Amino acid sequence: MKKIPFWKMSGSGNDFLVIDRRNKSLIANPSHFARQACRPKVSVGADGVLLLEESKKADFAMRIFNADGSEAEMCGNGARCIARYAFLQGIAREVMTFETLAGIVEAEVKGQRVKTRMGEPRDLLLHQKISVDGEEIFLHRVNSGVPHAVLFVEDLEKAAVKELGRKIRFHEAFHPAGTNVNFLNLTDPHHISIRTYERGVEEETLACGTGSVASAIISAALNLVESPVFLHTRGGEVITIYFEKKGLEFRNLFMEGNTTVAFEGELWEEALL
Repeated sequence: MKKIPFWKMSGSGNDFLVIDRRNKSLIANPSHFARQACRPKVSVGADGVLLLEESKKADFAMRIFNADGSEAEMCGNGARCIARYAFLQGIAREVMTFETLAGIVEAEVKGQRVKTRMGEPRDLLLHQKISVDGEEIFLHRVNSGVPHAVLFVEDLEKAAVKELGRKIRFHEAFHPAGTNVNFLNLTDPHHISIRTYERGVEEETLACGTGSVASAIISAALNLVESPVFLHTRGGEVITIYFEKKGLEFRNLFMEGNTTVAFEGELWEEALL
């Protein structure tokens, strides 16, 4: 029986199966594999699958598949996990580069903490209005590697993250790709509490790296925060975002946070049926 070696890792509460797929015969259909392997209770269970592959442009390439089998362009927490995996496996040194669908990512591993240089945000739109169930909702949007919508709420605990998040995620304003949805509450000019509904996972997750980046960028664009910004996630972890701002342009954008290796094992084929 074929067995697939993997590591189970968490980046600030986002959990992943991390697999060395430089031998591409290991997994014939990554989308199908992610859908099956990410199922809780009957398989390993995870928010997504990170595949480490060969690259001619960098130390390696990262491919990200969400729990629903869709492939994402980028995942901030996943990027930190795969960077630490590559270092611990001897595939790359502490300072490395790797290829993603969103571009080349630079990363530095410092023990459990990993700092990554993120690409410059795109498609920044402030003060957008959409209608949801006949009610007007004001939000902001930006692409921080993947598309994100950002809403500010007074009571984060009472925010309808799953219900409203899902309606915005599939709203016609974001067709055809859809969007991730972040709900924010500002504490002070350097601290934000955040909850995120993630596209592809189709649930609220304990943290979202690109969502934290998007939320910091939107808040800074509105002149509400200054670098560094500390994002307090649902899982209790803090993700730190650094940037330089000039008007509505952002440069030298970095994300830093913890990673955890939970365990390593071998996935049996019967867990993919």
